[in-house]
Amino acid sequence: MNNQELLKSCIKEETELVFDCFSREDAFELGCLLYENSKRYPAPCCFEITVNGLVVFRYFPQGSIPDSELWLKRKRNSVNLMHMSSLHFMAWLTGLCETLEDRKLDPKEYAAGGGGFPIILRGTGVIGSICVSGMPDHMLDHQLILESVAGFLKRKTGVK
Repeated sequence: MNNQELLKSCIKEETELVFDCFSREDAFELGCLLYENSKRYPAPCCFEITVNGLVVFRYFPQGSIPDSELWLKRKRNSVNLMHMSSLHFMAWLTGLCETLEDRKLDPKEYAAGGGGFPIILRGTGVIGSICVSGMPDHMLDHQLILESVAGFLKRKTGVK
């Protein structure tokens, strides 16, 4: 997939994976779904869900590595700053031929790559983030989020 296709894909994902409501109970349910879905992937990873700046779910399963906490923070910061997924941010920067440094952003504080996704509340906008870290490829971090959010939304709406 070239960068233009990736950018379009990210925009489509953020348009479709929108919540009508999102409570702390929803965060717990989605966090547990992330964990269950992650068991089908090649490496243990950790998860974080924030709402209005508050971490409402975080889990580091056995085998996840400690530096994943730093990556969760970087991905969360990128989502909070840009109101887009961290993968979308990467594609956006690439399209501009820019880096984090070009934008005066510290790579120790921000990440441009898969694994951070906005919680978008219909009619309101971005209210938080869903972050995953620990997979051998950041695209797998992103894929796990997409799969889990889509599954969660199907359960909530009853759509098969």
